[in-house]
Amino acid sequence: MAEATVDDHGAGADESTDSTVGNDFTVASGVGGVYRVVESRQRFVGPVFSVVTDTVTMPGGGTAERDYIRHVGAVGVVALDADDRVVLVRQYRHPVRRSLWELPAGLTDVAGEDLVASAARELAEEADLVAARWDLLVDVHPTPGCSNEMIRLFLARDLSEVPHSDRHVRTHEEADMTIAWFDLDEAVAMALRGEITNAACLIGLLAAARARDSGWAALRPVDTPVALPGGR
Repeated sequence: MAEATVDDHGAGADESTDSTVGNDFTVASGVGGVYRVVESRQRFVGPVFSVVTDTVTMPGGGTAERDYIRHVGAVGVVALDADDRVVLVRQYRHPVRRSLWELPAGLTDVAGEDLVASAARELAEEADLVAARWDLLVDVHPTPGCSNEMIRLFLARDLSEVPHSDRHVRTHEEADMTIAWFDLDEAVAMALRGEITNAACLIGLLAAARARDSGWAALRPVDTPVALPGGR
């Protein structure tokens, strides 16, 4: 696929057509048809996501255009200490013009880096913590109506602090970030009171509380394969 140039405002300066359409996916519908991409036009290219318009066959016949964001993906960490406390960070998010309570999390934008390694990096950079024990909690599509973004959420335990001399220097919004510890049940209560609205944080906290209450039996290995599009 040709890459669109980017102007001073970050907008794609041209459109490109994906020559690999048709191989993107073909998914059976519930009524006997298939969804198949027959054309894909790239509208915008940025370092984190691109915006595309796909022309998709519909199971009832004909086609429809669907605009969405292609995202690089992300990881998040529910980090629990020996006292059943979870670490959260409060960070300014410009699109919603608010600071939000979130899990330590970040993009999977380092080539060749395993997802759990990405999660460990983000935990160290955002919360100054390392974990000796890692488990997979859940995979999340936070906004499937407009994005293909998937966030893999991990449970991290047996925590220790990163030495001060080795700590990441935070910049931009992260320089203003607050780090705080909450009892896991209190964090869940915050979510149910509407004090936590970040989707990955909400899901991670609820999943961790449920996994704890079931004796951690539902946890999966960190190398569990990511499900393919269409449930394959």
